[in-house]
Amino acid sequence: MHTTRSRPKLVVSADGNGVVSHAGSRLLADLADATTLTGAFSEALHRLRPRGTGHDPGRVAVDLAVMLADGGEAIADLAVLRDQADVFGPVASTPTAWRVLAGIDETALNTLRAAGATAREVAWLQVDETGRPIPGSQAGGRELPGLVLDIDATLVTCHSEKEQAAATYKRGFGYHPLLCFLDNTGEALAGILRPGNAGANTAADHITVLDQALAQIPDAHRHGTEILVRADSAGGAKAFLNHLRDLRKRGIRTTFSVGHAVTEPVRKAIRVLPDQVWHPALEQDGTLRAGAEVAELTGLVDLTGYPDGTRLIVRRERPHPGAQLSLFDQDEGMRHQVFLTDTPAAGGSIQYLEVRHRAHARVEDHIRCGKTTGFGRFPSRHFAINQAWLELSLTAIDLLAWTRILLLEGELATAQPKKLRYRVLHAAARITRGGRRLRLRIAATWPWRHELTTAFNRLVALPRPAT
Repeated sequence: MHTTRSRPKLVVSADGNGVVSHAGSRLLADLADATTLTGAFSEALHRLRPRGTGHDPGRVAVDLAVMLADGGEAIADLAVLRDQADVFGPVASTPTAWRVLAGIDETALNTLRAAGATAREVAWLQVDETGRPIPGSQAGGRELPGLVLDIDATLVTCHSEKEQAAATYKRGFGYHPLLCFLDNTGEALAGILRPGNAGANTAADHITVLDQALAQIPDAHRHGTEILVRADSAGGAKAFLNHLRDLRKRGIRTTFSVGHAVTEPVRKAIRVLPDQVWHPALEQDGTLRAGAEVAELTGLVDLTGYPDGTRLIVRRERPHPGAQLSLFDQDEGMRHQVFLTDTPAAGGSIQYLEVRHRAHARVEDHIRCGKTTGFGRFPSRHFAINQAWLELSLTAIDLLAWTRILLLEGELATAQPKKLRYRVLHAAARITRGGRRLRLRIAATWPWRHELTTAFNRLVALPRPAT
């Protein structure tokens, strides 16, 4: 029988020198420089710098984004970067960061978005130069062509009075932001902050977010690339879908796959479908999904007002234990979900179109991770500051996505923020000086030391835009 050895006894003091934590987050700061994000933010916010003195507001915004990507939750968490000047350089004080956020009005917010688009184009060019193309979105065991944009809203609870916070449809209180993520990479393309009582299916908001998201996609990909836009039933408004169709006149090849309510006409159509028109549904790996079938309702339901070529597809499935069922589902003994798409028959079987639409659920993961990267809580009573905070949160999500694509491989290349922070960003190191060089020495016992040093080496080797 082996006895368990006790942990060694420690004497704790606070007099260590040359020791730093969160050393891996320097990757994010340097990647912001390498993709020209820092320079673009500096140009966008230059008017907020009084008389050209003090901290560069663009650099302050980048530091805030790095802090959020690192897992910080409040502006005061900038102290983690500020107190390690050997690694992160001069970092603004908390009051200075507040002043920068307070100075970002609607005009400055638009210039920040344009700056983010410029940096994204550089990042995508760097991906292309390194021979690692933009990943394809997956569904049904296949790679989807082109780009896939997922739009969804979420509720963020506010625990104090904040400007435009309001009661939500789930009887909470807070904000109801609408967001758009690129499923291929996990990048956060756009987001608007809305009151908690904002309508879920507001076509104008969906159009605004989509247009902002498309503006973030580099020209070489926005024109000539297939772009699939997915949403739940909140995105099924006719005005929004017709706007999507009109984008084709501008050379943007958009298609849609959006949820649809199970209305009375839909219920009647489902009831008259013969058994032979139902086909087995698919799992995300391409295998058959047990107890689930799909069928097409196009022609059985009036789709007047929707874009030409709109199709209606339904999936029925044996309900899982605990599933919330409508009275119709209870009567039929099956759970039904319906969606609209304008992908023609040549674009794939209805089983493929259905599993492609069901992959929209991944946006919930993106939102969950985004709430741990800034927009899970908002710092100010003022709506404008909170909107700026949301924008920097989206920037933080992008920095993490670019880090995965450009600098990491294997398991870390698909890791969620929590794993990246635990393994890479929060690594401790020691600072040494010698030969006119500053060295960051990762602990020789750190399990992911080789992945971290490789990432730094890849960062140095990234091609830089000509200046």
